[in-house]
Formats: sequence, C-alpha cells, structure tokens
Amino acid sequence: MTSRLVGIDEHRLWADLSIRRIASVVLGVGGTQLRDEALIRALYAKHAAALLAYVRRLLNGDRGSAEDIVQETLLRAWRHSDELSVDGVRPWLFTTARRLVVDLRRARQARPAEVPAGELSSATVADGVDAALNAAVVVDALRALTPPHRAILIDYFYRGRTAAEIAAVRGLPSGTARSRVYYALRAMRLALQERGVNGP
Repeated sequence: MTSRLVGIDEHRLWADLSIRRIASVVLGVGGTQLRDEALIRALYAKHAAALLAYVRRLLNGDRGSAEDIVQETLLRAWRHSDELSVDGVRPWLFTTARRLVVDLRRARQARPAEVPAGELSSATVADGVDAALNAAVVVDALRALTPPHRAILIDYFYRGRTAAEIAAVRGLPSGTARSRVYYALRAMRLALQERGVNGP
C-alpha cells in the first residue's frame, strides 16, 4: 500500500531509511541525523493529529498531558524504527499511546493528590518533633537556674499552684512567694534568650 506523506512515498521512505542505516553502519558514514529527522517528520505528519485526538479523548480533554503522551509515543516509535513496518506503525502508535495513558493514570493514583502551592504553608502536621525540641530547650534552661528558682517554677507551671498555694506549701510569706515567681520567670526568660528563644 503506497500513500503520499508530505510528498514522500512511505515504502520508499522506510526502504531508503533502512539502506541509509546499513550504509552508515557498514561504511561508518554519518547521516543518521537526517534519517532520524525525516522519520520523525513523516510519523508526525501522518499520525500526530489523529493520535493527539485519540489521547485527548482518553485523558478527558487534558491537552497538555495528551501532547506529552504523543511526544513520548513518537519518541518510542523513533527508537524502535528498525522493528516497525509501514503497515504496522499506526496500530503500534495507538497501542503505545494507550499504554502510556494507562501508566500515567496509575502513576497519578499511586501518589497523593497535588495541592496548590498557596495551601502548602497552612498544611502542617503535628508530629511531635517541635514539642520535643521545645521541651529539650526548656529543660536545659531550667537546669541553668538556681535550685530555688527551679523549684518555684516547677510548682507554679507544672504543678499548677498559685503563689498563695506555693507560700502555704513552702512555709513562705505570700509576698515572698510572688517575688520568687517573678524573679524565677525573669531568670528563665534570660536562660531561654541565651538559647536563642525570643518571645514575650
């Protein structure tokens, strides 16, 4: 079956390309770039429009992905040009394109859904690492305090006692307990600032 393809007889083109391939291998002559360019142009001119329409239907109208699939299909045809015949190239192209679409769908199902970049900044996962790091910094800062300041802060924050309760438990006047909480907090703030933690 002879058909015109951009002014070129397909059988003659394939025969000519095979002869050039043999000549380039046997004689060590170049020309593969011209042969490859002619082949890809012929395949594109003859089959690209129908292939693109077919792939777009498979991809529900996604033109960008369809163009990528057609490009990959033609690239694979070029790589396997010595195995293809003139009559068998079109079914091979459509089968290859369909398989690439299936691979693309499988790849999309295997990975999580894509999220726009603007939403990524608000998508944080509480994995406990930040809390562990904060706790390590606080413990280190507590160790740097004097024992009376450390004891007052542990009573105040970790045991949840008020200054009056601390005064009663420790046998201190109420004003002294409040003063110790104040100075202990001040010392803690300074210890945290020395460790790179700034805040109120």
